[in-house]
Amino acid sequence: MERNDDHLKELQKIIRRVEIRSKRMASEQFSGEYHSSFKGKGIEFSNVREYQYGDDVRSIDWNTSARKYELYVKLFTEERERTLLLVVDGSDSMLFGSQERRKKELALEVSAVLAFSAIQNNDKVGLLIFTDQVEIFIAPRKGRDHVLVILEELFRFKPQNRNTDINPALSFIRYTLRRQSIIFLITDLVASDYEKGMKQLNARHDFILVHISDPLDKALPLSALLDLEEPETGLRITVDAASRREIARYRQEQSRLHEELRQRLRRMRIDTIFLDTDRSFIGDLNSFFRYRERKV
Repeated sequence: MERNDDHLKELQKIIRRVEIRSKRMASEQFSGEYHSSFKGKGIEFSNVREYQYGDDVRSIDWNTSARKYELYVKLFTEERERTLLLVVDGSDSMLFGSQERRKKELALEVSAVLAFSAIQNNDKVGLLIFTDQVEIFIAPRKGRDHVLVILEELFRFKPQNRNTDINPALSFIRYTLRRQSIIFLITDLVASDYEKGMKQLNARHDFILVHISDPLDKALPLSALLDLEEPETGLRITVDAASRREIARYRQEQSRLHEELRQRLRRMRIDTIFLDTDRSFIGDLNSFFRYRERKV
């Protein structure tokens, strides 16, 4: 019992550190950009005021003007409230990391910053964790306490299955989210046959793919014989990393696959943020928000 209490306290400390860092980043760097990138669904009437020189005559409220014998214009505010759904890959491939952090940890950091950015804009936040099935779903709600529930679930999560299949998650979202929402799919995309499901969600929602990779996904260090294991299938291969020819061949092949992925996502018109475990995501996320602001 005491060991469980110690574990719980340590978990709470970690979550608190993530909260402090993520809230600061959301407040100082991303909250305004998030708001500009994902505008509300429309505008709604809020009040009237007296007409001032330069006001658009189309905004004149003729009923109020007739009653008060003065010109009045209508004021509108953005219908801001939106829903953010974090869709996070929980398969075994996300446990990989050759640097200081694993793919899973980077996914958690990005999720935390996006969640706190959303609630600072009074949006709802939900969570879906998937492997080759929907493992966890937390319905969208507002507030800090709800975000902490989401972060704790991401920290505690232990998958029932180890493989990746995005389609069950995409299908679940399609039938669950009736209103237009903001969807961030965070994954290393060790999957196939996802094009149709992504296109369907992209047509209805603000759909963004966050692709997470590790340096070893792109290149091998010059070393010796390396035993590599595919985390989801358990398939093991030995690579001669002492051979410059083999290293160059590996790099060229991974570069080709990565470029094919970029081209495929471009054809699908999927907005994508490419992140790596060995560097900060701040610049890439800021660049994406600026791109989205210009786009909308």
